[in-house]
Amino acid sequence: MTMPAQTDWFVETKTRTSTLFLGVAVVVVIVAAFAPFYASRSLIQDLFFILTMLVLAQGWNLLAGYAGLVSVGQQAFVGIGAYAMFSGVILLGLDPVVSILLGGIAAALLAIPAAFFTFRLQGAYFAIGTWVVAEIVRLLVAQWKMLGGGTGTSLPRSASREMFGIEFLKDTFGFKTSAAADVVTYWLSLVLAVATIGVVYWLLRSRQGLGLAAVRDNQNTARSIGVDAQRIKAIVYLSTAFITGLVGALIYVQKARISPDAAFSVLDWTAYVIFIVVIGGIGTIEGPIIGVLVFFALQNTLSGYGSWYLLVLGLLGIVIMLFAPRGLWGLFTDRTGIELFPIRRRLTGGPLKQSSKGGPHG
Repeated sequence: MTMPAQTDWFVETKTRTSTLFLGVAVVVVIVAAFAPFYASRSLIQDLFFILTMLVLAQGWNLLAGYAGLVSVGQQAFVGIGAYAMFSGVILLGLDPVVSILLGGIAAALLAIPAAFFTFRLQGAYFAIGTWVVAEIVRLLVAQWKMLGGGTGTSLPRSASREMFGIEFLKDTFGFKTSAAADVVTYWLSLVLAVATIGVVYWLLRSRQGLGLAAVRDNQNTARSIGVDAQRIKAIVYLSTAFITGLVGALIYVQKARISPDAAFSVLDWTAYVIFIVVIGGIGTIEGPIIGVLVFFALQNTLSGYGSWYLLVLGLLGIVIMLFAPRGLWGLFTDRTGIELFPIRRRLTGGPLKQSSKGGPHG
């Protein structure tokens, strides 16, 4: 009697293209890490801008593209993170680099009462609710006289010049103080960008990622199969707030000057971020990467045209939403099938090979 062949099936997400891309990405990160030693200071500042906007875009993409929480109040976490960093430096005498962590913690703490209020709202009401929370926080911070009130304040010159890592760069590589400060913040932005993409990719490939996708597609159905939709959304909301607070603090370490209107700007920290995600491709990790590069190119090309710059951005966003609803990366992957960060699970494998003794090879 012939025994049925044993099979060895398993679930796989990676592809040959994604494996090749991983190698390329490692090389790119290494080259980027050494950029301060061969690139101009202006290029380092441009790369810092790209990396920080990329982290903000990945956070908003996780929130809206995967959890279905369309927020227009992310500036609340940027602003509170920046002000927490300033308070750590000015009021507590901490190093600016150490105070960046305070920014993330403060943003996560703010997200708790914000979630309690906004999670009771749905759809457009949720979006408006997040903006209201951001405005309330901005008005409250504007009353904080110890940090300049409505006019803002600057980091102490001594704190900026003696920031962690600056003396090492000056003594070892001969950087000037201002250039060394840019290098420190650039390296931190690079670490934060790589870590954010890595964590988001890990999350989406995990069991929690499956639950998150189920919640996004149909919250009621997800609940019916045992997925705790509210818990998953809360975790994503708090995690995104923490990351956004870190970025806000880091941005204002580099700027060294803050005011409520700048730190809580809906245009700079939410509208531009939404534009980046929409044109790149919402619901994909690759989308914000493409989007931030396009946004940077447009900004450099059109920023000298005043209001026409914003008009072109708006028109481009509308055109892409009409003819490529999944963004530039979505359009590309629909036609090529290429995914650099694949998260779809595929069943692969087949019958186990039999050894000479009739048993399967382990």
